[in-house]
Amino acid sequence: MFLTDKGNQPDISIKVCGYSKMLEIISSKWTVLVFYALENGSARYGEMGRRIEGISKKMLTQTLRQLERDGLVMRHLTPTIPPRVDYSLTPLGESMLKPMFELKKWAIDNFAIVEQARDRFDQTAAAHDFAENE
Repeated sequence: MFLTDKGNQPDISIKVCGYSKMLEIISSKWTVLVFYALENGSARYGEMGRRIEGISKKMLTQTLRQLERDGLVMRHLTPTIPPRVDYSLTPLGESMLKPMFELKKWAIDNFAIVEQARDRFDQTAAAHDFAENE
């Protein structure tokens, strides 16, 4: 995560930070919701589309493809007429559930505090902006 060259070079780099690279994968709201749709086992495409409020077919397809590419979701095709496609978390994807649930718990426990901080900041910033414009 840190660069060793002290000079004028930054000592924190997105290019070498595995954590930031992983955050890119899971930071999409759709990714998180797909994970929650698959947390109890496999699900069909249409079922996920119905369960995940507001997701378009295009976004669901893109999200599933990206997660499959990243090794977090597995696609299973059953050759029936019509073909049946189920998705499930891979063992790697399942290993992400625990930290995601911890983050969800943190958000539930603390988001009201974050909202209060935002309100205080916005009120202070508005008062500061008003004072500067007089």
